[in-house]
Amino acid sequence: NIFKTIAEDVNNVKRLALPRKVIHHLAHVSGLHARWSHVVEHWLWNHGLKSLARISSQFTRFMTGVEIHPAAKIGRRFFIDHDGVIIGETCEIGDDVTLYQ
Repeated sequence: NIFKTIAEDVNNVKRLALPRKVIHHLAHVSGLHARWSHVVEHWLWNHGLKSLARISSQFTRFMTGVEIHPAAKIGRRFFIDHDGVIIGETCEIGDDVTLYQ
């Protein structure tokens, strides 16, 4: 469920960031936006809408500077702190991972 994922990610940002920085992270950290887009793109990929998933992931890459292939398996509460990150098709990331550039 995408709403559960967003809620978990928001709580994760609160845990990782200084309290005065939470709003900054939610509004400006491109890795968070890329992660949320990936949730939708991964769903599309797994439901046979691979072309739509790839188009969306390329648009997300253009907008955020973070590229996550729709087939990549990403666990819960994943946080990317910088842009310029590329996560490939066969990548598997577990729960509670924070990725710095």
